[in-house]
Amino acid sequence: MTHRSELLQAFDTLLAPERFRDYGPNGLQVEGRAEVRRIVSGVTASRALIEAAIAREADAIFVHHGLFWRGHDGRITGWMKQRLALLLAHDINLFAYHLPLDAHPELGNNAQLGKQLGLQATARFGEQDLGFLGERADGAEFADSEALALNVRKVLGRPITCVAGASGPIRRIAWCTGGAQSYFEAAIAAGAQAFLTGEISEPQAHYARECGVAFLACGHHATERYGAPAVAAHVAQQLGLEHAFVDIENPA
Repeated sequence: MTHRSELLQAFDTLLAPERFRDYGPNGLQVEGRAEVRRIVSGVTASRALIEAAIAREADAIFVHHGLFWRGHDGRITGWMKQRLALLLAHDINLFAYHLPLDAHPELGNNAQLGKQLGLQATARFGEQDLGFLGERADGAEFADSEALALNVRKVLGRPITCVAGASGPIRRIAWCTGGAQSYFEAAIAAGAQAFLTGEISEPQAHYARECGVAFLACGHHATERYGAPAVAAHVAQQLGLEHAFVDIENPA
């Protein structure tokens, strides 16, 4: 076992949340029991994940999407009451890290997605350097945007939206997980030939066609399901704790 404060310090030391301007509080969002022996990680602090953690007798949950966000209604009703009631009734700690988890150069969402897709980052771009820019780790090129999309579909195991850019081989690829469609213009400026993220909004299809840079929307949840288990497993091993990742299915 380890004390809750020691676990928090380990997460904070690794992820350095003080470096980021974020949309909600990073760190311990809900205080549970003092002693921790088992951690469950997941993408979002949904009721389904909390119930799975309870079934596994977890003392702590580690997620990317916590419960509290800037601008949200502060009233504890409906789904918020249900989630908090479960956490408090079972004395479970909830740790959540948003942008710090995206940005970690080895264990974060972007780094881990790149690893899954066989991409190696050589530069960073965008606000707070959250975006990754690089090439295939094997040094090869993708024949075109459809070949890149086919590889992403195969790895993630889900349909994706691909708006083709210019024809021809693709070597320089930018990516930023989740809802990072607003980073597309920064990726174009950084010299990318293709950009991968979780979601697409109306303007990005036009930018892709007009600028000749492919845009791939691969799923918010699908692109962000690798960082949380990587960080939680790393810290659990460091502190001698048990860890399990629970992937709650999400079509988004």
